Amino acid sequence: MRSPFDLTGRKALVIGAASGIGRAVAMGLKEHGAYVIAADLNVKALDGVGDEQRFCDVTDVGSLRELYRDIGELHVLVVTPAINIRKKIEDYTYEEFRRVVEVNLFGPFAAVKEGLDALKRAGRSSVVLFSSVRAVTVEPGQGPYAATKAAIVQLVKAMAVEFAPYGIRVNAVAPGIVDTPFTEQIKKRPEWARAYAEKTALRRWASPEEVVGAVVFLASDASSYVTGTVIYVDGGWTAIDGRFDPFA
Repeated sequence: MRSPFDLTGRKALVIGAASGIGRAVAMGLKEHGAYVIAADLNVKALDGVGDEQRFCDVTDVGSLRELYRDIGELHVLVVTPAINIRKKIEDYTYEEFRRVVEVNLFGPFAAVKEGLDALKRAGRSSVVLFSSVRAVTVEPGQGPYAATKAAIVQLVKAMAVEFAPYGIRVNAVAPGIVDTPFTEQIKKRPEWARAYAEKTALRRWASPEEVVGAVVFLASDASSYVTGTVIYVDGGWTAIDGRFDPFA
């Protein structure tokens, strides 16, 4: 019996595949049988990732159109790029705010919109965008980032409803604290890194590979009746208070 997680014969595009979660996802989808197109701003860092490597700037519609120009049908689209400028709102410049929105919200929106024809051609396809625990929990210095990640949740719901007639499912994965170049600033400060680990129920950080399973699930027939939802891969971050255990 064929595994419902088998992606053999499916074409997948992973945008943001040069490092971190995106890289792990591209490799994981390939391991499950998909033909993987790995795309990123840093094409040199894509060496050995996926079956094809292509340049992509999610903030540039022209770049996205070139990416999709000869892609044919597309069964899986995963969009991972995001930035976080860690500052209190009163210290943010308007340009910084625009940049966070441009990468984190406009980028995924444009990547899906420009890829819609390719997704339609596949007949049945899956889109996976990335939210975050910051969509529901915020700390000082992460306001604009959190706002964009909350917006992704609503965007996913709207897309799921609008694209369902085309056989396109749209969902989001919301990671917690994952050990990637994106979180290097936190990892460098032991007290900060420890505090983040202790915020989770599992009391540790995740590896990028631990996010892959959720994406494979959403990309595959195992989730054929799942659309418009968010899967939290956060070690229990959003399930607990995490500050005090009265029974310890």
